[in-house]
Amino acid sequence: MPTGTTRIRLRPANNSRVPFWGQIAIGVFWLAYVLFGILSNSGATDFHFLHWVFLVFTLVYLGYVLVNNAPVFGTQSYLEFTPGYIVHKNGLFRPKQVFAAENIAALELKPAVLRVRQKDGEIYALNLREVKGKRRKLSFREQVREFAAKHNVPLQEVSPTAAS
Repeated sequence: MPTGTTRIRLRPANNSRVPFWGQIAIGVFWLAYVLFGILSNSGATDFHFLHWVFLVFTLVYLGYVLVNNAPVFGTQSYLEFTPGYIVHKNGLFRPKQVFAAENIAALELKPAVLRVRQKDGEIYALNLREVKGKRRKLSFREQVREFAAKHNVPLQEVSPTAAS
């Protein structure tokens, strides 16, 4: 196994309306309400089966929240540099974006975005705010430079401006 990795782990940008702990709290309150309904005798009517249906919905909701926000199945969001491709995966339920080196016309590396300009005119912007950590950012920038040099892809790099 090589010591260096070409996969850069991304942390999802917090752009959901309800934060992770809020979603978990909603699920736990929903679970408590459903369990109270199941365990109480007031629900012993013809509609008692609805408590079990809502229990299943609650468990599915909690599972969905955990899978989307916690690395239950490993790294879900990453940017990877393979020998001939750049692969971007933005989450568990989202498809991979694969950029072949022979189809890339130019790369534009800015402090907050990596723009991949393809030969067919398409431009893809990859949000770099999800790359956390100084060492990880330096490793990412170095991998972009190596990829561009290896495949003779023009790289336009804009360095961050110093705060005055």
